[in-house]
Amino acid sequence: MSARPDRTPLARSFFDRPVLTVAPDLLGRTLVRRTPQGPMELRITEVEAYEGESDPGSHAYRGRTARNASMFGPPGHAYVYFIYGMWFSLNLVCGPADHASGVLLRAGEVTRGADLAAPRRLSARRPSELAKGPARLATALDVDRTLDGADLCAGPDSPLSLLTGTATPPALVSSGPRTGVGGAGAAHPYRFWITHDPTVSPYRAHAPRRRRST
Repeated sequence: MSARPDRTPLARSFFDRPVLTVAPDLLGRTLVRRTPQGPMELRITEVEAYEGESDPGSHAYRGRTARNASMFGPPGHAYVYFIYGMWFSLNLVCGPADHASGVLLRAGEVTRGADLAAPRRLSARRPSELAKGPARLATALDVDRTLDGADLCAGPDSPLSLLTGTATPPALVSSGPRTGVGGAGAAHPYRFWITHDPTVSPYRAHAPRRRRST
């Protein structure tokens, strides 16, 4: 019989570490999303690391903007962005303040509140697909730009927090190139996932978007 996941909240010091240390250490942790309808919980199974101004694949590569300001810290906050005019993605800010690094939550298993997540993800054919991919994860957990900058270490009144959960042994962690990242950042092996977990999203190489003809 396996032990129940540890429900101790993770301190800010957990996030105040290099992004490539934090990213794989997030696997197996429990993300709590509190909504007016009730709480939802997610076991994190897939992430991607972004190193900020030193990383060509990062939103902060060219410096601070109004859009990416939350990436610059302090650690333990959320960075939520809108992409393709359709979807939101949830990132956890880590490293020292003003450094601009974060971890994109790519996939997970909804372990509590699936009844709240399912109506937001009507196309999911099975529970393992509720949060299989970053846009699906954000949709299932009702994440949008109103959560940008939310403090995960603010206690039970925060809309987002992170519990210790069950850390994944390094032998069960796989890594590889980030999904959909092109250019100089394409080959960085900054994607981490729990090996063979059914909720992990499929890898897709970067495909340049076609411009509409005029």
